[in-house]
Amino acid sequence: MSQSADGMFQAGLATLFFFSPERASSAGQVAIAFAVLLAPFTIVGPWAGVFLDRWRRRQVLLVGNLVRAFVALVIGGLMLATPAGQDLGVGIYALALVNLSINRFLLSALSAGLPRLVDGQLLLTANSLLPTLGAVSSGVGAGLGLLIGLVAPAGRLKDAAAVVVAALLMSAASALALRLRRDRLGPEEPDRTPLRDSLGVMARDLVAGARYLARRGTPGQALVVMSLHRFLFGMTMVYGILLAKNYLASPSDASGGLAVFAQIGAATGLGFAAAVVLSPTLGARLGQRPWILVCLGLGAFAQAALAVHVSLPMMLVAGAALGLSSQGAKIAVDTIVQRDTADDFRGRAFALYDVLYNTGLIGAAALAAAALPDGGYSRPLYAALAVVYVVVAVVYARRGVREPREVVGVTGA
Repeated sequence: MSQSADGMFQAGLATLFFFSPERASSAGQVAIAFAVLLAPFTIVGPWAGVFLDRWRRRQVLLVGNLVRAFVALVIGGLMLATPAGQDLGVGIYALALVNLSINRFLLSALSAGLPRLVDGQLLLTANSLLPTLGAVSSGVGAGLGLLIGLVAPAGRLKDAAAVVVAALLMSAASALALRLRRDRLGPEEPDRTPLRDSLGVMARDLVAGARYLARRGTPGQALVVMSLHRFLFGMTMVYGILLAKNYLASPSDASGGLAVFAQIGAATGLGFAAAVVLSPTLGARLGQRPWILVCLGLGAFAQAALAVHVSLPMMLVAGAALGLSSQGAKIAVDTIVQRDTADDFRGRAFALYDVLYNTGLIGAAALAAAALPDGGYSRPLYAALAVVYVVVAVVYARRGVREPREVVGVTGA
């Protein structure tokens, strides 16, 4: 339910930032929009993430969804109070970003607590199903928000209706968390240090978590590979938006660009779905490291194909391959981090995961702003991205640690 509500927000923000006629015509504008969407959690994430090892994760789901519901109701109230035709102001968008940032925190808590719900081979299956269920729920939420907009009366009520329904879904998600025991998602023995004292040691704790992951080997290296993968995938997202709006459709036809990008997004979604089917089978048979290497190879193939020729059919093929590559690698990395990280450090591990994830996308947007023409078409850049995929795969294959190392001397282990 929480992800369905999140889908309503994301659909509206994507349309506003990327496909409204007055916005996002250049690579620089797209980069700024990416930074606005992702920077808040990248900055807040490390500090919030430490609490995943100090608070009961079930309580994080309970309270976090309640806060999101309150923020959504405030947004709906501001919409209703603003006269039609008047600019809503930056406050609405700031509150929406707060809502999205809390959702990322909730997803980290859920990932950190998942090994306490399932184990063994079922953990790999759960990691395959969970992102897909989240994506499907977001899609259903986006469709529901569109349907509400079609049937609601014109005016500000039409704008606010979907937000209010989203708040109700967030409240329901909070209530569902009560079905779990307080300690069901861990940590087993949360830190009882008073909050004001905890604030003074958060930076040290996060550094300790990063040091632990690096010494442990397999989870630290998997996170680095995932960060690089997200950087490469982020470049693809930026030029995909630009190609859809300015190259494959007329720059003045915002709805046409959105329709093209929707087709590319659907092809990428098919790749995500294929990853859910293939990761538990091929990933379990090959092993998580080899499966990550296969996924990196698929990414190289997709970029190389676009370096040869760019058209809508080729974009659909590349989108499907990149969707499989991205989601397949993520499922494997999730499994490695969960399996090879001690429970006391999982909260910090997934907080770092989200920071690296978003930083990679922001870095990609910044580079794309400098390297891409406004049309989004650059054959040398696509070829260079294919080469980087191959280099990352070769380095990980030759230098990557195959088994986790024992860690001593890190506080909290």
